[in-house]
Amino acid sequence: MRRLIEDFALVGDLKTAALIARDGTMAWACFPRFDSPAAFVSLLGTDDHGSWLVGPADEGDTPRPATHRRYRDGSLVHESTWVTSDGTLRVTDFMPPCDGQTTTSRLVRIVEAVSGHVTARSRLRVRPDYGFVSPRVNIARGRAAAVAGPDSVWLDTATPLHLHDGALCSDFSLSEGDAAAFVLTACPSYQDAPTRTDPHQAFRETEEFWREWAAQCTYQGPYREAVVRSLITLKALTYAPSGGIVAAPTTSLPEDIGGERNWDYRYCWLRDSALTLSSLLRTGYREEARDWAVWLLRAVAGDPDELQIMYGLAGERRLPETELPWLPGYEHSRPVRIGNGAANQLQLDVYGEVCETLHRARQAGLGSSETAADLQLRLVEWVEKHWDEPDEGIWEVRGPRRHFVHSKVMTWVAVDRTVKLIESGAAEGPLERWRTLRDTIHHEVCEKGYDQERNTFTQSYGSHELDASLLLIPQMGFLPPDDKRVIGTVEAIQRELSTPDGFVKRYPTSSQSGGNLDGLAGEEGAFLSCSFWLVDALALLGRVDEARKLFEKLLALRNDLGLLAEEWDSARKRQVGNFPQAFSHLGLVDSAIALERAAAAMGAAA
Repeated sequence: MRRLIEDFALVGDLKTAALIARDGTMAWACFPRFDSPAAFVSLLGTDDHGSWLVGPADEGDTPRPATHRRYRDGSLVHESTWVTSDGTLRVTDFMPPCDGQTTTSRLVRIVEAVSGHVTARSRLRVRPDYGFVSPRVNIARGRAAAVAGPDSVWLDTATPLHLHDGALCSDFSLSEGDAAAFVLTACPSYQDAPTRTDPHQAFRETEEFWREWAAQCTYQGPYREAVVRSLITLKALTYAPSGGIVAAPTTSLPEDIGGERNWDYRYCWLRDSALTLSSLLRTGYREEARDWAVWLLRAVAGDPDELQIMYGLAGERRLPETELPWLPGYEHSRPVRIGNGAANQLQLDVYGEVCETLHRARQAGLGSSETAADLQLRLVEWVEKHWDEPDEGIWEVRGPRRHFVHSKVMTWVAVDRTVKLIESGAAEGPLERWRTLRDTIHHEVCEKGYDQERNTFTQSYGSHELDASLLLIPQMGFLPPDDKRVIGTVEAIQRELSTPDGFVKRYPTSSQSGGNLDGLAGEEGAFLSCSFWLVDALALLGRVDEARKLFEKLLALRNDLGLLAEEWDSARKRQVGNFPQAFSHLGLVDSAIALERAAAAMGAAA
């Protein structure tokens, strides 16, 4: 059966994650880290590439979707319920949070008969190395093990298991009140067999962990449910051993169904850092913000010439991009890629984002060390020499380098925040020279990146096209929200980059002179984080009712579990891109806060 991207639920243990479809099939999971080779990859292929179905034993080979599903309140514990002619079956899925040190991950699936007498089944196919390897499978002493090279996956259950066509199978009947549990444990094959897990104790501990964490959220506005769910999702995308946050737990879910816009997002982007840290701090999560700031300092330490736009979970720098030809791709969207070649691009905006992150951390009393100040000074020394060069820009285009306006604005941010650092007395540097540099960059952007006839900033110097990243100009303090150039830019983006249903694309993929601006074939959907940026910009302009209406339209795009992918396909009316996407959920949190602040400001003015 076809599984839409939004049909999936996320469970995770703060080291890795799994996606479970509405029909009860686990179609994606990597062990032991988010970026490890997937052992369950039917999301990008077929169920034979690795999957685990748990649900009612319906006649026929096609599992049917659950009648309803939910996350238990304030948690990452997922429940699916099937109402059948014989009774009601419930499956509870979760991954007990890791302690930051263990090399194992566990996924627990508890099957219960809520009413009647129901027959259930489990079908487990383990296929390590992205579905390429068939493991050796043994069943002995009430547990099963699938072993291939360095990887092993163990399955513990009290229900009888048998091996059929390479799958571990179990069919069993339950009467009202009965339950059966399955515990999957992934660990290195060269270690001893993992200890057995009490599934019911693990359930209680996992639910308690998440509820206690969610209760720390200080946001009390009208969109609290959506904000808390987004924050839980961001927490689930955190790699606890290092504090890094992945952009998404998946690779190669397409931005263009059937096309080539398929990328690996299981890494940590520096540009997400300012938004992540700011969102966490503003909602009460200082510990996570501190961990992220420390990760940032470790990852970018060294020569500013070697700064990358993204890193591995622990700060790894080499993320070579490779294609997996044996996988057909999600709905035949090929190629399937692992690694990300954009890691080696020049993106000048990253320097501004790092300096903005360090600035916000200092404001909150985090990261105010000599190491952080020294790093910021060295970054701006590099910016001083290179800010006037063309680059690939925020969207990682694979076409020619340009003088992107957003990139130049962010170099201004880097210099501005460093000037403020020196003015505060926390560091020493060439204050007057950098004040002059700040003014020089500002003047050039306003002269070369602004179209006076259309009253809008443009994507790059001398271009006609727009770019949604220009919505960040007032947020970064480059110009005030009431500046006519800001207002003109916001309105131009609404006219030229909006989809028919009112959401925002990153940029026009095709230029007026012909050809694709980003060096790729095909189109893409509305970028959800850009749509949230429009909410923020409208709120800053005082158009709060308009901003709120757009925000609530965006909330309606979430799936029934409150999750968002990277983009929205307005023609197909479905989510596209990697899922769930941290950038989208960061945008949701920030926009909810922006709306609350704008409403409060209007009330105070009245």
